Amino acid sequence: MTRVKLFLVFEPSSNEDHLTNRTWAYGAYVFFCTILWRWLVISTDHIINDDIRAKEVRLIGADGEQLGIKPIREALQIAGEANLDLVNVAPTAKPPVCRIMDYGKFRYETQKKEKEARKNQKIVELKEVRLSATIDEHDFQTKLRNVVKFLNEGDKVKLSVRFRGREIAHAEIGQRQLERMATEVEELCIVERRPKLEGRSMIMILAPKPQ
Repeated sequence: MTRVKLFLVFEPSSNEDHLTNRTWAYGAYVFFCTILWRWLVISTDHIINDDIRAKEVRLIGADGEQLGIKPIREALQIAGEANLDLVNVAPTAKPPVCRIMDYGKFRYETQKKEKEARKNQKIVELKEVRLSATIDEHDFQTKLRNVVKFLNEGDKVKLSVRFRGREIAHAEIGQRQLERMATEVEELCIVERRPKLEGRSMIMILAPKPQ
């Protein structure tokens, strides 16, 4: 029997080819991200003017007056004569509801309001205050001042007691410390989570009272 030996020769690609492939892949990635970003922006915008595809629309004037159902060409003409935009404000309605307005001004005012809302929005944080089962009075009062400060700032407070060694056998002592702290600040907070043992720690969560 004749044996035939096959030799496969693999020619390594050059560094130039490898670099070209990486450049092509990066370009494709950037192109995809650009298309996705533009789609997200367009999908959150209103449809305006000549981009409105409906044959007729329910038209609202610049002052809020109801102008009735109009053919799209007539609606565009009315908006153009007022030197304003025709904006589709309810695309799912039948027929769609369009309003005549200064769309640039509308977008500016909307973005300004959103910016102010984000600026004034309070982000609630969870602050942790650690106690011990054998905490002395001075340390307790120091922790109490911190809890009061956090609650007044609108943040939640996570109270925790870590049991060491045989202290875990008397977890009720730590629970009394937590409940005492909650009682001291009961005018400022509600108990969102009652004391609960997790491993060698007991946890309680306080939340500021709604304004």
